[in-house]
Amino acid sequence: MNSRVIKLIKRAAAVLLLAPALAFAAGAELHLDKAPVSKDPAALQHGAKLFVNYCLNCHGASYVRYNRLQDIGLSEQMIRDNLMFTGDKVGDLMKISMHREDGKAWFGAAPPDLSLIARSRASEFGSGADWLYTYLRQFYRDPARPTGWNNVVFENVGMPHVLWELQGEQVAKISDGEHGKKVELSLAKPGKLSPEEFDKSVADLVSFLVWMGEPVAEKRKAIGGVVLIFLAGLFVLSYALKKNYWKDVH
Repeated sequence: MNSRVIKLIKRAAAVLLLAPALAFAAGAELHLDKAPVSKDPAALQHGAKLFVNYCLNCHGASYVRYNRLQDIGLSEQMIRDNLMFTGDKVGDLMKISMHREDGKAWFGAAPPDLSLIARSRASEFGSGADWLYTYLRQFYRDPARPTGWNNVVFENVGMPHVLWELQGEQVAKISDGEHGKKVELSLAKPGKLSPEEFDKSVADLVSFLVWMGEPVAEKRKAIGGVVLIFLAGLFVLSYALKKNYWKDVH
């Protein structure tokens, strides 16, 4: 292989390595609010209620079973009475009846499964929880959109503002900012909840979505701590054994 071919290969490799960084650098900066994620069972139960009532109509959670909600303090009877509105068994997956083709026709894109959404939305701007917490609170009225709604975080999103009855209706004042378009939101029509109550409800919903992404996270962390302690003890014993073997070697 001659030197010219080698140089071309090196240049191509350099372009491929730098392409992701250049793509991120070219994107607009995203300002995300820090999500107050909670592990409190009451907050998770409230988040589960909001998820089933407002999200599960269009978005599935096909990697989570209903009976998994027992991990956040709910009994099977409570799950049946409050979170299941069909004839599904409590051990079934949290799926929806809407087909992807119908969702794409109605919203322009098929609504994504939300099982891992809190993990998949993580970026250099913040965690997936931060993205969801900001996104769900920044819908505003936009008559130009088919649904009548737009979003600051996800511009021209196909999803309508399903929580509008709780939050109310926000309007946007759009101007040119230093780093591009600047959008300022104001509450034009109050909802059923105060702004503080709505933020708390969204935080509970996001907390549930985070939990749903890895229900055994706390158990994993506990096991990880035990494993690290075991490995530390094993290291001490191994080092003592090594010294004993090598004490007569000069």
